[in-house]
Amino acid sequence: MKSSPQALVRQLLENQSLAVLGTQEKGRPYANLVAFVATPDLKSILLATARYTRKYANLKANPHVSLLIDNRENLEKDFHKGMALTALGQAQELQGSEREKNLRIYRKHHPYLEEFINAPSFSLFKVTVQTYYLVTEFQNVTVLEMDP
Repeated sequence: MKSSPQALVRQLLENQSLAVLGTQEKGRPYANLVAFVATPDLKSILLATARYTRKYANLKANPHVSLLIDNRENLEKDFHKGMALTALGQAQELQGSEREKNLRIYRKHHPYLEEFINAPSFSLFKVTVQTYYLVTEFQNVTVLEMDP
């Protein structure tokens, strides 16, 4: 039985811990590898950075971002079973009670990042996902629009 696109999106988001974050710097693309976790409703993706980074400056200057999450293993089977998910959305630095609530989700998924999370420069962002693009078998594209 073939899984639904929504089930494949959930599977990728739950099983992967790293994504490529696309931001802009002075109108030019910029990419970073980030640790992430999706919220249970899949409408948001949480990521963190230190406040002194270019990534942080880019997120603050332009909240429009993309995230690429995939399941590749650098093996031949990736050409047949590989999946890639692009999430488009807007990033917002979290503060107050919303930060604390989402920090629990992030910490549970990434307990090995405790030292980073406790650093004074730590900042938590929430990307509100507007659209997911799921690509399977290098050519099958499914578009999932998220409800606002």
